[in-house]
Amino acid sequence: MRVGVFDDMGRKVLLQQPVGRVVSLVPSDTETLFALGVGDRVVGRTRYCIEPSQELEAIPVVGGTKDIDVDAIVALSPDLVLANQEENSRAGLEALAEAGVQLFVSFPKRFNDAIGHVARLATFFGAQGAVKELLRSGYGEMKTRELSATAPSVFVPIWRDPLMTFGDHTYCHDLLTLAGARNVFVDRERQYPLKADLGLTSPLPADQVANRDKRYPRISEEELVAKAPEIVLLPNEPYDFGPDDKAYFESLEIPAAKNQRVVFTDGKDLFWPGSRSVDALGRLRTLIAELS
Repeated sequence: MRVGVFDDMGRKVLLQQPVGRVVSLVPSDTETLFALGVGDRVVGRTRYCIEPSQELEAIPVVGGTKDIDVDAIVALSPDLVLANQEENSRAGLEALAEAGVQLFVSFPKRFNDAIGHVARLATFFGAQGAVKELLRSGYGEMKTRELSATAPSVFVPIWRDPLMTFGDHTYCHDLLTLAGARNVFVDRERQYPLKADLGLTSPLPADQVANRDKRYPRISEEELVAKAPEIVLLPNEPYDFGPDDKAYFESLEIPAAKNQRVVFTDGKDLFWPGSRSVDALGRLRTLIAELS
């Protein structure tokens, strides 16, 4: 049975039969495969593929998300390699393609993209039956998109030095919106070069940065204070924010600090699109409600 699915690069990935051997270079995809009941077909994964932890212990590691071991992947003879445009380096993926490895590249930017991606994976592995309830729940959650006028304003940093966050057209922003919160930097785009993003010099003309990713701006402390977020959520990835970071944000003149609304949260819930998306949205909604 031939299986053909379009990836997020617009390429139709065609296989002669459902996937029997897969290497996953995407932590959230690895978790999703186990949730679909096809984890026994995973023959390679990155060191950042950590869920489900016990089941992954015996599966070979083929590097990180940015520094994959191409030779090790080729040696595993996978029917398919799962990659992500944002997480994996272009050079590594191009090397795999040149070696004749079949690639499927995802790039979910919205909650519905994440749910749709799970459906695509289920198709590749002949696991459509296992995904029906998740799809039903996921698409049901998408109907509740209207933000209340009293929705709390929230800041979520993704890096510390320089301080970085996310704007629109990102999965994490969409998840935050569905959870009933207002991203204080929704309209903030990254500017180039770095000094311009921090307001220290003039940005490059628009025509010179038209094709660059502008979704993850670097921001200054002054800019954050001016936004006056009511809640600050500190994830443990991609940067692992700790007690010292919490103390820093609590020292700022922002409502979140004054009202003790600077809290830690699971970064996987915010940044892992896939099988955990529906439950992650529920957990985030509960957290936002408790802090409001």
